[in-house]
Amino acid sequence: MLEKQLKKYIIPNVLAMVGTSCYVLADTFFISVAEGADGITALNLVLPVYGILFAIGSMIGVGSATRYTLEKAMGRKDADDYFSNAILWTVLISLLFIAAGIFWPENILRLLGADDAIVKLGSTYLQIVLCFTPFFMLNYTFTAFVRNDGAPNIAMAATLGSGIFNILFDYIFMFPLKMGITGAALATAISPIVSMGICCIHYLSSKNTIRFRKKRPSGKKLVSACILGVVAFVGEISSGMTTLVFNFILLELAGNTGVAAYGVIANLALVGTALFNGVSQGMQPLASRVHGKSDREGENKIYKHSLQIAAGIAIVLVLVVLLFGDSFVRIFNQENSDALASYAEQGLRIYFLGFLVASFNIVRAGFYSATGRGKESSILSLSRGIIGIVVFAYLLSRIWGVTGVWLAFPAAEVFTWLLGTVCMRKRATGEIKEE
Repeated sequence: MLEKQLKKYIIPNVLAMVGTSCYVLADTFFISVAEGADGITALNLVLPVYGILFAIGSMIGVGSATRYTLEKAMGRKDADDYFSNAILWTVLISLLFIAAGIFWPENILRLLGADDAIVKLGSTYLQIVLCFTPFFMLNYTFTAFVRNDGAPNIAMAATLGSGIFNILFDYIFMFPLKMGITGAALATAISPIVSMGICCIHYLSSKNTIRFRKKRPSGKKLVSACILGVVAFVGEISSGMTTLVFNFILLELAGNTGVAAYGVIANLALVGTALFNGVSQGMQPLASRVHGKSDREGENKIYKHSLQIAAGIAIVLVLVVLLFGDSFVRIFNQENSDALASYAEQGLRIYFLGFLVASFNIVRAGFYSATGRGKESSILSLSRGIIGIVVFAYLLSRIWGVTGVWLAFPAAEVFTWLLGTVCMRKRATGEIKEE
């Protein structure tokens, strides 16, 4: 019974996350056609900004929805406060990014490593993205609460609908309307508004149990939610952090061509990360509900079954990349650059091997978050998504150059798996055991 319920949540969430990553791939493809390698470089330099926006939005939104589910399962009356608190804090925080978009887009691009040509190409793109920050961030709160309120299919429809809109209007804005990379930014910026509009189908229905309460923003509730949202935060920020670090290293080792090659790898890797984040976030509502009822056996079943699903996805994903990696690279290498192809084809195969271990780490950290174990969840998430990847990128690139950069992701995941195993052995008797 639990397995069937789990699939009901995981499958729509995986599809939704894949839909999100597919519109990023569409962005990359259309920009490569319209602007060539410089366009991919500009997009890749902006990816860390997306990572920050998505990470903060998901930490507040997913963390608040997780806390809401736990509090509701325990019968606490103030559970609804987490919805309104998430919205208010998200709006307040987004004001800082709007100001940055209005006044400093060129400065931010230069800090990210852009030269004059890339600044000229990407400044308007970045400005639009930052000015639409509230919608990017709020979308996580809207979809997470819909999913946790028993409507995962509507959350999936919202994400897929926004992705389809983005892909369609990417093409319309960039080519028929001849807006170039600015058109890509507009399509991406409007897409979360579409998602939020679809979510309102649930919020305006009789099945909705979530209420917006007019209260002052609570810092205490924000911190309480964010502790459980660290997994979601790192799931989003890790790609941005990895991209930022890799960009600076690759600019030194291989120039703009190296960055463009990583742009291809990074955008394809978003699909892999999305798949496992989909499993992790999909199991969360059910795991939180079962944990709130102190059903230890149910927790075990959810955890083990989620790991099995993630492992199966990882094996298929790696096999596809090993067999068809060259074809994927050719799609984005519109200028037929031999140097870009050489870097990207080797890098894609090495990098994706890391997902064999990342699948396990992401689900494990997500399970800890869903069952109120914020400390363990945070340790694993920070290790794999930020600390490990940065340390190994610098160390291995000094030994093996560009190849060392590609090896950093698998190395960080293996280190995190070992760290998680050590932590599990130190856990008190009676905690969930892994087999």
